[in-house]
Amino acid sequence: MTVSTSSTKLQGRQLYDAIGQPKTIVAPMVDQSELAWRILSRRYGADLCYTPMFHSRLFVNDIKYREKMWNSQEDGDPEYDRPVIVQFCANDPEYLLQAAKMVEDRCDAVDLNLGCPQGIAKKGKYGAFLMDDWELIHKLIRTLHDNLKVPVTAKIRIYDDWEKSLEYAKMVLDAGAQFITIHGRTREMKGQATGLANWKILKYLRDNLPKDQVFFANGNILYPNDLSRCEQETSCDAVMSAEGNLYNPGVFWTATDDKDKQFARVDKMLREYFEIVRSLKGEGSRTAMKAHFFKVLHAFLNVHKELRPTIGQTSVHAPFEEWDKIVKQVEAIVEEIYKQPNIEELDVIVEGPVEHWGGAYKKVPYWRCQPYFRTVDGEKQNTRLLKVAGEKELIASSAEASEKQKRKLEEEKASEENNKRKLEEEATEDENASKRKTA
Repeated sequence: MTVSTSSTKLQGRQLYDAIGQPKTIVAPMVDQSELAWRILSRRYGADLCYTPMFHSRLFVNDIKYREKMWNSQEDGDPEYDRPVIVQFCANDPEYLLQAAKMVEDRCDAVDLNLGCPQGIAKKGKYGAFLMDDWELIHKLIRTLHDNLKVPVTAKIRIYDDWEKSLEYAKMVLDAGAQFITIHGRTREMKGQATGLANWKILKYLRDNLPKDQVFFANGNILYPNDLSRCEQETSCDAVMSAEGNLYNPGVFWTATDDKDKQFARVDKMLREYFEIVRSLKGEGSRTAMKAHFFKVLHAFLNVHKELRPTIGQTSVHAPFEEWDKIVKQVEAIVEEIYKQPNIEELDVIVEGPVEHWGGAYKKVPYWRCQPYFRTVDGEKQNTRLLKVAGEKELIASSAEASEKQKRKLEEEKASEENNKRKLEEEATEDENASKRKTA
């Protein structure tokens, strides 16, 4: 029989204060918020980082999976990887607890993924698809709350119904979650139908939850100045970013208006990230490298297309010398760009007019890190012009936009293929186990 530890650990606002009252947070992402990326993101202003989403059953049963995803000698190291929250997806309280016990000594909290909207999560009955089973969610969170040394937190999505969303959030907190992160999108809002996150419902939820509740907002962060706008409009304690951070780690930089921090040159950012990966022993950072290269370079590769197949055909397990050649190619190209006599005129950030959603798009030189623009409000044809300084062509037609989306999907595939097979096998196992229970 386990002994409850819920009364002996930091809770709520105490925990938030103990980890430094973070304001900027790297979101948990499948295969993308691994150690190297967390280290890089902290250098550019991230106060708190979440690990990638780990599958609890695989983490317990498959030692190769566990060692790949979590290096017990590096991940969670107090010198360079704290504060950190480890996230798991799960549908079995015992497996979740076993997995969490394996990391509790090297993290500040354990988070339950209740936000993944992908088909694999539906098949495996985890992530956002647990929204149909509040009783199970309560049991999962309560099991961790009662038995872990560290606190439990949760990341959720909203329903279309505001009142139901509020009751859902209250249930998650009642179960024992000390922080709650709310993504302002429903689970149906994904892919081409992603659309804009709803900050108004986030404000409503914030106002109707206990005043001292630690509340993180997630969604719609493209630029550093969106952070303060989100905080003001939602009254959140901190702002979390996933995709915005992946394409531009400088999205969290608010200490100064230094464009070399907020929109770093891709050659500088790529070199810095690559050297971090090269310095680590864990496999997780190595296998995530290709996907990060594509995202950091996404605007750059729209112009220098010749690099795309080179990156795509280079194995993540290839010698570091092969990847170093790619970094050097990027460095050489950018060096030539900066030899242009009018570079000072070209190398500027220009802000556009305020849009209906409250923010403004920025015109960023293609050789600098910048956000990826998703289709607005789920429309398949996006008429917004995507401008890049120094480019002769504008990506404006729907055909070109479709081609860009196709390339993005190809890039995302590189980051998903590592764990897809095992996750599918585990989802099938979960599905079969569920059938056996109801038989």
